[in-house]
Amino acid sequence: MSTSIGVVGLGIMGAAYARNLMGKGFTVIGFDVDTTKLKELEAQGLQPATSPADVGRQCDLVVTSLPTPKAFHAVMSGLKGLTEVGRPIVVADTCTLALSDKEQAYEALTAAGVTLLDCPVSGTGAQAAKGDLVFFASGDKASYDRMRPALLAMGRVAHHLGVFGNGSRMKYVANLLVAIHNVSTAEAMAFGMKAGIAPETIYDVLCGSAATSRIFEVRGPMMVKNTYDENVSATFVTMGKDLSVIGQYAQSIDCPTPLFSLASNIHAAAVAQGMKMSDTAAVCAVMERLAGVDRSQVPAPTHS
Repeated sequence: MSTSIGVVGLGIMGAAYARNLMGKGFTVIGFDVDTTKLKELEAQGLQPATSPADVGRQCDLVVTSLPTPKAFHAVMSGLKGLTEVGRPIVVADTCTLALSDKEQAYEALTAAGVTLLDCPVSGTGAQAAKGDLVFFASGDKASYDRMRPALLAMGRVAHHLGVFGNGSRMKYVANLLVAIHNVSTAEAMAFGMKAGIAPETIYDVLCGSAATSRIFEVRGPMMVKNTYDENVSATFVTMGKDLSVIGQYAQSIDCPTPLFSLASNIHAAAVAQGMKMSDTAAVCAVMERLAGVDRSQVPAPTHS
């Protein structure tokens, strides 16, 4: 097994990948256009590279985590991108993007002798920091087998789902549920507070019940504290990109998604109310406004 791996894109998710890989004994060569992020991780042991192509020339395996389609294509096939590596390597892309973007990159990299795996990830930034992620991998099975130890160093589970693109399709299904569970958690919190139950009580009691979900457990504490701008795990900007991709894909296959569509509108309301860079748990603030919740009038926790 190769103990060197490249990471391109060192934002919330990519930085967590790099730290977890280093913690598991991998040598990590990294690149980001933001030199501040690069220097911060360099101080923690990451070896900096000068471009995506430079990363690929030093590593047989590369993981990418990019925020936008523009950044994705720049890394894949732009100037000094991975198409310029000049040797066969395996690239696992963990972005959530439209299938058309992934397929365009797949064709460009294949022509350059590089194998691209479609490996979107399920989990928040907070979960990434703890290695509590699920990878939805797809593409060449032999290449996936080579990449799998690195995926498991960054997360707790990796699934191979068959042909290239199936990873993205599964991620759309997963994020459809994330969006709905996020809003349902917020609605339950607002409903409970309106009924006179403290948010701490709602969270503590329901976590151990049939009503819980991973999103309830992960985002619930932020809703309890009513604080959404500290330790942000996913912003509405990032989530908005994902929701748009999912909505367009559902439309392209003629699949109605009524609950998802409503949840998307609640997320959009948070952006309209000035919270686009807050954690998406802030949908709770939207639901509280709709319900007319006044937290100062909600009783203190009373459960035991």
